Amino acid sequence: MSFRARLFAAFLTAVLIPLGLLGYGVRRTLGERATAQHSGRVSALMDVLRGDLESESGAIGRRVAAIAAELGRDSRFRLEAVDEAGGERRWLLDYGTSAMQRAGLSLLQVQDSAGRILTSGHFRNEFDRRDPAMIAALARALRGAIVESRTAERPLVALSRLDSFVVAGRRFFVTGGVEVDSGFVAALARDPAFKVTFGSEAPPAGVTGLVEYPRIDAARRLAQRGAWFAIEEPVDVLAGLRRSINRWLVTALVTTLGLAVALALWLSSRVSRPLRDLAERTAAVDLDRLDQDFPSDRSDEIGTLAAVLGDMTGRLRVSSTRLREAERRAAVGDMSRQITHDIKNGIAPIRHVFRHLDQVARDAPAELAVAYGERRATIESSVGYLETLARNYARLSPASGAASCDVNTVVRDVVRDVAAGAGSVLTELAPGLPPVRGEELAVRRILQNLVGNAIDSLDGKAGSVTVTTSRAGGGVLMSVADTGRGMSREELDRAFDDFHTTKPGGTGLGLSVVRRLVADLGGTLRVETVPGEGSRFFVELPQAPGATI
Repeated sequence: MSFRARLFAAFLTAVLIPLGLLGYGVRRTLGERATAQHSGRVSALMDVLRGDLESESGAIGRRVAAIAAELGRDSRFRLEAVDEAGGERRWLLDYGTSAMQRAGLSLLQVQDSAGRILTSGHFRNEFDRRDPAMIAALARALRGAIVESRTAERPLVALSRLDSFVVAGRRFFVTGGVEVDSGFVAALARDPAFKVTFGSEAPPAGVTGLVEYPRIDAARRLAQRGAWFAIEEPVDVLAGLRRSINRWLVTALVTTLGLAVALALWLSSRVSRPLRDLAERTAAVDLDRLDQDFPSDRSDEIGTLAAVLGDMTGRLRVSSTRLREAERRAAVGDMSRQITHDIKNGIAPIRHVFRHLDQVARDAPAELAVAYGERRATIESSVGYLETLARNYARLSPASGAASCDVNTVVRDVVRDVAAGAGSVLTELAPGLPPVRGEELAVRRILQNLVGNAIDSLDGKAGSVTVTTSRAGGGVLMSVADTGRGMSREELDRAFDDFHTTKPGGTGLGLSVVRRLVADLGGTLRVETVPGEGSRFFVELPQAPGATI
């Protein structure tokens, strides 16, 4: 083992042992504090739960007491319940439902001292049924109890209280309660990390805290620990805190270890300063900075290495200068050819218009104004195209952004602006197409190049070029078909190469530009061709984001 390696290992050992002890102590202390805070939080939530239940039970007791006081003063109750002179006792039967609704209760019934139900708000047909066990059981539950009863349609579980009043020397009892449903239980949850559950069976394992209530079942038996409200943790918060502490400690250990390794490397490098100097100078060498020298007066291997590096840097400087000049010339030539190609595409429609106007001026001067009005849109469209092209080339790259355009509109503009010679240009446009992603300029350049090449393939002979649009998957499919000479396999293999052309005076950029533009727009391009019969180019462009039909 070298001296540098031994120094490196010793330094790491000296750092890692104290760091491990510190991490263990911090983890233990933070874990104990997190456990204590968690216990305090649960205890506070239990106090809040008990307080909320006591408050709700007290509110129910006050509402029941108010109903008892109201009945004690009501002469109609005396007439129908005490004197039993009310015939059908219609008012008394209806009173239970109306009083229960007014008080915001879910359970209400009034009984005499013998347990006979005089009126029931939650189950009207229970009148005259004797239920003395309810009174006896609730009388022993000072804080209220969970009563299992039923309505006409379903079972009913309610937190209930009992009160009584005296009329004409006879005692009557009022039982009222609020249904313990999901809404009631959800309102008791105060901390989003915990949830409150309710049950009447044995509580589940893992319950954090429990508040028990007496339960009065349907047989009117009182169970002192029959129902409960519990606080549960859907996610183990304490375990989560411990995991978080562990993650931060591991992060701190890894970070510290990384710093220790870096420092150890720096210290070990001090034993070989010449090598470090060479490494620093070599690391600073790149194609943008080749001005580094490696002077050395040493005669050993390090001096030889410095001389070799200096000679290599000199050769790289000469090669880099030549390479940059060659790249600059190639880029300027490529840009010039592409600009020339795009300008020719924009000028062609204007040339056709002026030839037409010249013919009209020669053959029918009186119709020159009409002809100009008919072709004015073509001139303005072509000039606008050239202006947009100029702005984009001024930025050295077309603006993509989040623009969208209507393919059918672009097809109509391009077809209107071209001159097919002896052939004809036809369109088959599907209605209702969604807008595609991309600027109108880019889509127009694609179509102009494809349509122009298709017309050129006719070689001035009778034939046709057909532009078709349709829906395709998540976008729009455009096709440009011609009845021209088609391409052989060798021609197709080179059709999309830069500067490859089969036309006299051509730039060889048309299909190359189409390929790049389609790729920039996220689309696909394919071609079908048969020598002597024609070619068909397919361009599929994705639908603009958020576009709907």
